Amino acid sequence: MIILGINAYHANASAAIVVDGRLVAAVEEERLNRVKYAAGLPVKAIQYCLETAGVKLSQVDHIAIPRNPWARLGTKLRFALRMPHFAIERLKVLSRFAGVKDELAAAFELDPQSIRAQFHRIEHHQAHLASTFFVSPFDRAAVLSADGLGDFASTMWGVGEGSQIRVDGSIAFPHSLGMFYTAMTQYLGFWKFGDEYKVMGLAAYGSPAYLDELRDVVRAEAPVGFRLNLRYFTHHKTGPEMTWKKANETPVLGRLFSPLLEERLGHTRAPEQPLEQRHRDLAASMQTHLEEILLANVNALHARTKAKTLCLAGGVAFNCVANGKILERTPFERIYVQPAAGDGGLSLGAAFAVYHQILRQPRSFEMNHAFWGPGFTPGDIRKAVSSRGSDSEDVQVTELQEDALVQATAKHVAQGKIVGWYQGRAEWGPRALGNRSILADPRRAQMKEILNRRIKHRETFRPFAPSILEEATGEYFERTHPSPFMTFAYPVRPSKRVVIPAPTHVDGTARLQTVSRETHPLYWRLIRAFGDFTGVPVLLNTSFNDNEPIVCRPEEALACFDRTKMDVLVLGNFLLEKKSQEITREEPSTAVLDTKS
Repeated sequence: MIILGINAYHANASAAIVVDGRLVAAVEEERLNRVKYAAGLPVKAIQYCLETAGVKLSQVDHIAIPRNPWARLGTKLRFALRMPHFAIERLKVLSRFAGVKDELAAAFELDPQSIRAQFHRIEHHQAHLASTFFVSPFDRAAVLSADGLGDFASTMWGVGEGSQIRVDGSIAFPHSLGMFYTAMTQYLGFWKFGDEYKVMGLAAYGSPAYLDELRDVVRAEAPVGFRLNLRYFTHHKTGPEMTWKKANETPVLGRLFSPLLEERLGHTRAPEQPLEQRHRDLAASMQTHLEEILLANVNALHARTKAKTLCLAGGVAFNCVANGKILERTPFERIYVQPAAGDGGLSLGAAFAVYHQILRQPRSFEMNHAFWGPGFTPGDIRKAVSSRGSDSEDVQVTELQEDALVQATAKHVAQGKIVGWYQGRAEWGPRALGNRSILADPRRAQMKEILNRRIKHRETFRPFAPSILEEATGEYFERTHPSPFMTFAYPVRPSKRVVIPAPTHVDGTARLQTVSRETHPLYWRLIRAFGDFTGVPVLLNTSFNDNEPIVCRPEEALACFDRTKMDVLVLGNFLLEKKSQEITREEPSTAVLDTKS
């Protein structure tokens, strides 16, 4: 049985394919068309999934779309009467969904009649819940989805058990934690789609001095729920206006906050205006209040379900700081967040919702790694390296066996070099998790500034992440709960903050990735080798890109290597080192030194 899930006509367009209950491939369109948060119909992603599964579109049995036009129809009609222009825009989107079969046929040059798949409409948040519970290791768990808006809801919760999910409640438009966070992100001067993660990093530099004010902006409601004070918002009057002209353009979201928010908190920050302490304090207040509401809701959910495990999804589930605090401040013992928890994961969830909820098939799959994207053969990589031509004169190219490759890479990182690491299949979701990563020495306090200056060009308040051997987590962090997909932030032990200063955030936490020998053996071996050289089984890990989607093809990795001041590129079994590159001379800021050089 072949099920194709498609998230289309929305940001983070994606596709996933499930064969006989097991995931075969999943990718967001942005990795293939190179447009951040790409919307539209994900033709390239669908093509990749079909090719990886070895099937044609005409052989697919079911196609799952995470959009149900009939969900909350009464609420939609009430708002349509108040916002006719918004209703017209919604109808345009729904008409595209209605014609998705014809558009698919046109994209793949097929007769529409040759597409024999049965189409299924899965409600947005039910797809989110399915995307996490049905691929989790848990047989029973409380489930919670929270984001901006989908099918006129922002939040949904319930219980997953076996191959079914029971929905116990939801929160309808216009009340939304995602809208609150995005509105405050805009107010603080970050207007690009997807900028919320920047403000999460900024929050660590402030104190929650505006917490009372923000408690008036959004209020918790018992036992599970919250309400926005709509006087501070505009989306309930104008609609949450997400627009894009073409599938190859990044979406744009309209202004969500009203003038009253400025009256209450002061003038909004212009994007070009320097950050002041007031902005840092507002970010901290927003993060703290989000955590207050989320923790109250999660604790209430535990009281209702008595479950020991929790599955999270939706854009709010990417708030790794809040996720870490759920472990600390609620009775839940284990939490699962799959690597594409946001809207990109809807294609995955829709496919598994069809397989389990609708077709009543038993579960047989667990997502314990994130490597479901495109991979390339040694021949593809060799061809890409050979095609560099005369530009390769300043680059030494060496082909190594795996053991020698691991040792050489670890030594380069220990010497202070910045290394691009490209291996295997690409990661599913927005995080680089050791297959499309840039790696550096976490012991060097200035490495964050060096990475930003030479490659990443990011805001200085945004932290980088550590990858650590799973078995060493308790030695460096105050919690040991696995974080294989970089979805939790934990406090670094005080004694270790001087040991790994580069990825330790200003508040003493880090958004860590725990690396298992069983599920990610090559990356585990690299970290282990670095630990053998230095005594520190941790690497600084950031995404392999420079103001673009994470690299996917070998040619993109080579292009990023060539145009930036990266020192070394490890591409499959090839190691490329720039001969004239000047590396950092800063010594590690700890007493832990290379013992095997």
